[in-house]
Amino acid sequence: MKHRFELRVYYEDTDFAGVVYYANYLKFIERARTEFMRSLGIDQKSFRVETGLVFAVRSLEAEYLKPAKFDDELTVVTSLEELSGARAALKQDVFRNNDRLFSSRVTIACIAESGRPCGFPKIAAAAMRRALGNR
Repeated sequence: MKHRFELRVYYEDTDFAGVVYYANYLKFIERARTEFMRSLGIDQKSFRVETGLVFAVRSLEAEYLKPAKFDDELTVVTSLEELSGARAALKQDVFRNNDRLFSSRVTIACIAESGRPCGFPKIAAAAMRRALGNR
């Protein structure tokens, strides 16, 4: 399953030359991950209230391939690549048309409000397994 999230580059996302500031790609993929989880039936606000757990980025690898610019229409494509009891690895790429501009691999973990890591609850794990195609 690949999830697509569309966005437009605003002036506030760019530097003085009209090029997207590198840290803003992390904001773009964060928004896309939230919508990806929502598409799996996991509303993170409700998830936190019901379970006392949140998803947090454990690690991130990023490649900046080509610049995005002011007013570009971008698509963030998110797919789940791996799932274990305590973490999930997602592939997230940012495209302008068919041109890949940014590529990342993000590992998320489930943590308690105390900050301690824990396994994914059954309902979240089942939803993510469906995204993997039950691999």
